Amino acid sequence: MDISNSILKLKSQKNAVILAHNYQLPEVQDIADFVGDSLGLSIEASKTKADIIVFCGVHFMAETAKILNPSKKVLMPDKKAGCPMANMVSTQALNAEALKHPNAVKVCYINTTAEVKAECDICCTSGNAVEVVRSLGNKEIIFVPDQYLGSWIEEQLGRKMILWHGFCNIHTKILPEHIKEVKRLHPEARVMAHPECTPAVRKLSDVVASTSGMVRFPEKDGSKEYIVATEVGILHQLNKKYPGKNFYPAYEGAVCPNMKLTSLEKVLWCLEEEKEEIDVPPDTAQKAKLSIDRMLKVRPS
Repeated sequence: MDISNSILKLKSQKNAVILAHNYQLPEVQDIADFVGDSLGLSIEASKTKADIIVFCGVHFMAETAKILNPSKKVLMPDKKAGCPMANMVSTQALNAEALKHPNAVKVCYINTTAEVKAECDICCTSGNAVEVVRSLGNKEIIFVPDQYLGSWIEEQLGRKMILWHGFCNIHTKILPEHIKEVKRLHPEARVMAHPECTPAVRKLSDVVASTSGMVRFPEKDGSKEYIVATEVGILHQLNKKYPGKNFYPAYEGAVCPNMKLTSLEKVLWCLEEEKEEIDVPPDTAQKAKLSIDRMLKVRPS
């Protein structure tokens, strides 16, 4: 019996659900019950009757799954899969900044630890960040941790925020010259860029969207070719969903080593041994869930 069949058999026996982020290895995406972005996956998990969630992603994503599914056992195939950007802001540093701005609303990107979410007033994703900040009116805002997502929000709303100096070290590897070179090779291709990209890259794009937004965009768009400025793992989903269209990575070096730590072997071991469990202290989870719940109440304008 091959590894995939062993995983499927064990998953059924243990009443487990497997979630995989869009940046995971193709074979890991293919074994998953749901593939998508971190928050969408956690919400999908909360709708299932599964006893166990196997989260194929990075650490903050599994934490979010646990926060939204406190009664389920959440496992990670590799606990060492972290997010450098999430680690660029600590609760101590955030609270020190908040003391300088006592009336500011603290807004955190979903790409943060549970502890940071617990210290913030409201959470956001790359897909709803503009709407979340718009819902706060003219209040002073501290936005953590991604300065480039923050600058994207500022551009869309014509306002200034107090931006943390965090960034995604994968998206910042994508440079304008990469876009221009692939565009030279494929002049008819439309450019899709993630808001974690630098402003210079975003200016060269036709659409700025979250990973989920990128997966949806070609469905109603008439183009046949796309240059994709984000982590290369998403190309697997795009090619599967749109076999009649062509997708090119903006930069083939945009590979997240943490996302690629998960393998089929590790998924199998995770299910067999149930050792890599993710837990969040109840008090932290309760406070963090408040910031997520406030986000979920925001409706598009």
